[in-house]
Amino acid sequence: MLRSAAYVNILLFATPVLLQPAISFAQVVPGTGTVISVDNFEDPNFSYTPHLPKSSKEEDGQIRYPLGESNNGMWFESPKRGAPDSVKWAEAPLGAIPGSTGCLYLRSRDTGIPGTPGFNFRKSGTHQAQDDFIMRGRPLSVANSPSAVVRVYLPEWENWEQRHGVSFGFRAGMQGPMEKEKEVRRPFRGTRKQTTTEIEPYYPGFFIQYTPKDAPGNTTGAPFAQLLLRSDELGHEMQGPVIKEPGWWTLGMSVTPDSRVHYYAHAGVEDLTQRDHIRSSLPYRIRGTTFNTIFFNVCSADNGTSWSTPWIIDDPTVYAGTGSFVQQATSR
Repeated sequence: MLRSAAYVNILLFATPVLLQPAISFAQVVPGTGTVISVDNFEDPNFSYTPHLPKSSKEEDGQIRYPLGESNNGMWFESPKRGAPDSVKWAEAPLGAIPGSTGCLYLRSRDTGIPGTPGFNFRKSGTHQAQDDFIMRGRPLSVANSPSAVVRVYLPEWENWEQRHGVSFGFRAGMQGPMEKEKEVRRPFRGTRKQTTTEIEPYYPGFFIQYTPKDAPGNTTGAPFAQLLLRSDELGHEMQGPVIKEPGWWTLGMSVTPDSRVHYYAHAGVEDLTQRDHIRSSLPYRIRGTTFNTIFFNVCSADNGTSWSTPWIIDDPTVYAGTGSFVQQATSR
């Protein structure tokens, strides 16, 4: 595997809406340090066993145990949204990492509540839902400068689900303290607002959004995709590079001890470098403390008939930039 990365010796820029910590930390190029978790999908006997019906806690509060799981024990179904309908080993497409022969294939159709297609649209007017596929991770403190890298294959445009919207996500599961304002009832004295601090989960990362050739407002005369980054300090997506040609892309994110997330990407499968940095942010203004794992979103129209874009990923890897760990990054 191609492995080379280094700390980027550049101070973070200040964000005008938020006071910065007393110490600024240099960005960390994703792929720096020690391998904590990796699956290179070189075993063609890889398989996934679903346990239907899938979970859909986000939509109807239902977690349906037991959860689906891969035969290597590294991947499992999301209790929040369920896993993709098709999870299997696939041969590596042309242009993959040198020496790679296998990849993970993800595709889905019924991404909402099992047996209830179109629920999200009827509820909120949203023409899509999503499934999640989660790596069984090892929690890391942000003090260890964790990062994650994956190679993603974008198929030819005619093989995409022909729907304008998000099709795929590569995200991290993080958590940290967040202040919340709640109404507290007092006996015989009504209610009052009280600020409390709670540990909040949040999920920074990448989305890949597709725009078909005939989508309203597309004046380019051709289909294209775009990277969206989640998120800025207010929770809004940030725009990333426009992708005009399908093929392999390398996506990576790192977290520095000040809880800032740094987003990197480029076309191809080469290791990420300083020049691939896109943006940095403190998502939702949460001072994250723990990087738990990574996962993938697969989105579809959830209309009972339309299949998602087929997604192929290779070598998803989590690193610790600092600290003493046993397993070291090695070349393929």
